Amino acid sequence: MAQTTAVLINHSSSDAITDFVLKQGNGVKGLSEIGLKNLPKQYVQPLEEIISEDKIMPQAIPIIDMSELDGPAAEESVCRAAEKWGFFQIINHGVPIEVLENVKEATHRFFRLPAEEKRKYLKEFSPSNNVRFGTSFSPEVEKALEWKDYVSLFYVSEDEASALWPSVCRDQVLDYMRRSETVIRRLLDVLMKNLKVTETDGTKESLLMGSKRINLNYYPICPKPELTVGIGRHSDVSTLTVLLQDGVGGLYVRGDDDYWIHVPPVDGSLVINVGDALQIMSNGRYKSVEHCVMTDGSKNRISIPIFINPRPSDKISPLREVLASGEKAVYKEVLYSDYVKHFFRKAHNGKKTVDFAKIR
Repeated sequence: MAQTTAVLINHSSSDAITDFVLKQGNGVKGLSEIGLKNLPKQYVQPLEEIISEDKIMPQAIPIIDMSELDGPAAEESVCRAAEKWGFFQIINHGVPIEVLENVKEATHRFFRLPAEEKRKYLKEFSPSNNVRFGTSFSPEVEKALEWKDYVSLFYVSEDEASALWPSVCRDQVLDYMRRSETVIRRLLDVLMKNLKVTETDGTKESLLMGSKRINLNYYPICPKPELTVGIGRHSDVSTLTVLLQDGVGGLYVRGDDDYWIHVPPVDGSLVINVGDALQIMSNGRYKSVEHCVMTDGSKNRISIPIFINPRPSDKISPLREVLASGEKAVYKEVLYSDYVKHFFRKAHNGKKTVDFAKIR
């Protein structure tokens, strides 16, 4: 290990870094913890990917009190935020603070595991395609890597999760997913009502939230945070994403022109954002918005997004209720699994994924 570490610190071998990070299961957390003073060249991003201070807007995304959601004013606030911002934070959402703290601690526990334990969940060793430990977004196709490790857990059933998810975090993650379901349904009901969808039957429910995936993301201390990113610019492919942040911060949302808005952590809050699937189903009325994560030079950061998605076998297109008044469809019908494959077969590239579904 001492020889490998020396090679890494001197940056004399790109292959050694790739082997250490990707194949041995150390991740970028391992790089961070050996005390690098400089950033390996694989992680140096193009200048246009870095958000400079002069590109940050002194604005904030809306904060909505979910305890007032039974009233028309709060419902209007949710819909307006989905239309204008694509992002908002919710407070008093009903998920107990203890549940949020437990899943954050469980995330730290997973990433404190020895590399040989995390390595068991790499693509080539994992007991299931639904459980995946990795780093960056898609290292095989990225020109510059992201400074992030993750474990991605696709929910199929309680039985499968109990059998296959990492035991150090499984119970807390499942509890968080269960407890968040009520608020997710409430938000979708409000957003659908605004689209004149008055009945959410089994088919509609499947289309909106037929599958779920949760990621535990870890952004270790970075030796040169001004040179790289935690996650590059992208929009999510979900219906909705529900994000739990810790207290460090680093999430940025694209505002007007080429300016960005920081989403500061708010104690006990959850960040909600519209995904591409909902943008397509609403025919562009609700906006999925480009966002990214910047790295930190002094603190480790975690984030925990739940992605609420159609099922892979579902076909997504503008809802018939949206088009009932004669509005012209902007998007064609696409198989959701094809849309997701298109997203993952390339590096992050802003909002370009949604072009896959646009009618030319």
